[in-house]
Amino acid sequence: MSTDTDTVCGMKVDTGTGRSFEHAGERYYFCSQHCVDKFKADPDKYLNPVAPAPATSAPSASILSAQIPSAGGYTCPMHPDVRQATPGSCQKCGMALEPVNPMPAKSSATEYTCPMHPQIVRSEPGNCPICGMALEPRNAPAEDNTELRDMTRRFWISTALAAPVFVIAMVTDLFPQLMPKSVSMTALQWFEFALATPAVLWGGWPIFQRGWASLVNRHLNMFTLIALGVGVAWTYSVVAMLLPGVFPPAMRSMMGTVPVYFEAAAVIMALVLLGQVMELRARSQTSAAIKLLLGLAPKTARIVRSDVDGKGGNEEDIPLEQVQPGNVLRVRPGEKVPVDGLVLAGTSALDESMVTGESIPVEKTTGARLIGATVNGTGSLLMRAERVGADTLLAQIVHMVSEAQRSRAPIQRLADVTAGYFVPAVVGVALITLAVWGLWGPEPRLAHAIVNAVAVLIIACPCALGLATPMSIMVGTGRGALGGVLIKNAEALETMEKVNTLVVDKTGTLTEGKPRLMSVVALAGFDESAVLQLGASLERASEHPLAAAIVNGAQEKGLAFAAVSDFRSFTGKGVAGTVDARAVVLGNLKLFEELKIDAGELPARAEALRSDGQTVMLLAIDGRAAGLIGVADPVKESTPEAIRALHEEGVQVIMLTGDNRTTADAVARKLGIDRIEAEVLPDQKASIVKQLQAQGRIVAMAGDGINDAPALAQAQVGIAMGTGTDVAMESAGVTLVKGDLNGIVRAVRLSRATMRNIRQNLFFAFIYNVLGIPIAAGVLYPFFGLLLSPIIAAAAMSFSSVSVITNALRLRRVQL
Repeated sequence: MSTDTDTVCGMKVDTGTGRSFEHAGERYYFCSQHCVDKFKADPDKYLNPVAPAPATSAPSASILSAQIPSAGGYTCPMHPDVRQATPGSCQKCGMALEPVNPMPAKSSATEYTCPMHPQIVRSEPGNCPICGMALEPRNAPAEDNTELRDMTRRFWISTALAAPVFVIAMVTDLFPQLMPKSVSMTALQWFEFALATPAVLWGGWPIFQRGWASLVNRHLNMFTLIALGVGVAWTYSVVAMLLPGVFPPAMRSMMGTVPVYFEAAAVIMALVLLGQVMELRARSQTSAAIKLLLGLAPKTARIVRSDVDGKGGNEEDIPLEQVQPGNVLRVRPGEKVPVDGLVLAGTSALDESMVTGESIPVEKTTGARLIGATVNGTGSLLMRAERVGADTLLAQIVHMVSEAQRSRAPIQRLADVTAGYFVPAVVGVALITLAVWGLWGPEPRLAHAIVNAVAVLIIACPCALGLATPMSIMVGTGRGALGGVLIKNAEALETMEKVNTLVVDKTGTLTEGKPRLMSVVALAGFDESAVLQLGASLERASEHPLAAAIVNGAQEKGLAFAAVSDFRSFTGKGVAGTVDARAVVLGNLKLFEELKIDAGELPARAEALRSDGQTVMLLAIDGRAAGLIGVADPVKESTPEAIRALHEEGVQVIMLTGDNRTTADAVARKLGIDRIEAEVLPDQKASIVKQLQAQGRIVAMAGDGINDAPALAQAQVGIAMGTGTDVAMESAGVTLVKGDLNGIVRAVRLSRATMRNIRQNLFFAFIYNVLGIPIAAGVLYPFFGLLLSPIIAAAAMSFSSVSVITNALRLRRVQL
């Protein structure tokens, strides 16, 4: 078998069965007619490419807006006069700078950012210059966690070295009679030094590096305090061991030695490393949602090579990366849909729960849209790929979750401001502790002073304070994504908690957005079937949105359509024409008045149907009132329950609609909606939101994200309602993959659970420091004779971080 390479897509093609085209005296082979057509349209584009160009569809706005520019510089959205060549934060307001002229970055380039300070972006791994944490890949969680492995190795080795030092120190202090008389105190100190030094200097080297960087960058942080505390304890012990004569006689023992604290330095460092290991493991768990989403996509797709008539073709499995827009793919029973696209043939039910959060399978037939990574049921489907790679809904969800996890909530400003003053204040408290104990403490004063100052530095580590908000945001946004709630940024998540008014557009939000035939009423002398048949035949020629509902209703009843002539359309009133040699008019009362037709009892009977939520059209045959046709947009099955749940959450629901008030009132009564605004034009929605805000309400607006864009932008939180690939991610702060009100209920519950979790974390972080620092400084000593060992302080410091991390991880199990 002879093969050649498709000039358009690069696939291998069998020259015996593949398509071919002759150009400039040379024959080229292609995998499909799609590639042949692309080559015919512009051969030079593929034979003489200026630059490599992947044959993918244009990136969506949400993807392009997030890519890092290669040129153009950066500016502050609040202060346009602030500009610089590299990423960073605004010197005036602290906001992360944004690109001036965004240019798409190469997909292969990996950038690294700090999970605590997203304004820090680097082209290679390293440490954050602000807090010292290891940078993480920007677009996806790292599978190969080098830092975790390194910290784990340092922890175990440091623990193995610190354990015997700790045992010797405890035995020497508490049970000196157990020590052999042949072993001198000087020898024991040298033994402790030999074991503690590698534990402190090698094991804690990353801690000291970050502490030094914090001083150089003038961003004091947790590593400043740890490095200072452990460094002081170790340095004091080395000086005391080598030069005991420089210390006051009261500090020296009968053997001439001065007490050392190698065990404190070694054990503290081991505990700090343990905290780092636990934090790194927990941080990897916060990105579990992204990892799960990334794992949803299948690795391969089954491509149908030849023209497809629905009965088969030349099929083979190819890597997912090779799928191009326009490719025809086979999705067999039980397989995952490889990319976003349209069903060409077949019928099946698909499980879309991993993307939409809805567990009920969705029926798919010819023309239906498919979402990549959803699971096919028992039927076989033939589909055409439309969005691949970074353009798929799954890729955009992953990107959106990743960006939201790195965004900063307004509540974090409290922690940031506090941390900015906290570290210098702690150093000041430690110095005061050192001075007070050194001047007025009991003998040995210097030893007590150093031990208590070290305890203050260690227990006051602000790592828990720094983790409190970001950890909850990371876990919360990931949990939302798994439930079909996509949070654009942390500010939207925080604001959503305060929302007390929800403004919803009726069509497509409360209702299905697909009108159906509901009622056919015939007056005396006319038949219902005849009324519907004539009305539907006339509406076949109309482009009115309700016309399709009447036509579909007639088809479902098995009625045949008649030919129409002399068709006329009256804008905003109705239609008229000749059907089966009979003059037929279908429209509203104004049309009847214009054509001088007596409506008789039709208006009164129409009002009764409107009070039930139907849009009613009057029908006349040969100049006589004949009947009514009622159409309604059915309320979604999930809407009533969702509105009850929103009321339980304390949210008032206001419905906007362009329908007349009678119809709107009928829908509102059925659903228990608090207030309606009927006959509203699209450009009036934003002003209604403004009026509500002027009353002091915190407003969320739910719409389709396109027609309602002004109102979505005006509301404190815009919620884009959509299904599948039609979701408008860039239009709002919150996007619901499944377009119904239950998604809003989940968003409200997620926001309130996350903000409650953040406040709990901040409480844990503050309470440890509020209680711990005074005890470490020795305020209880005059009353109870209690002092806090630096080792206990290190354990408490690590436990504060662990409690914050563990509490944040509880959000993964929150019920939405």
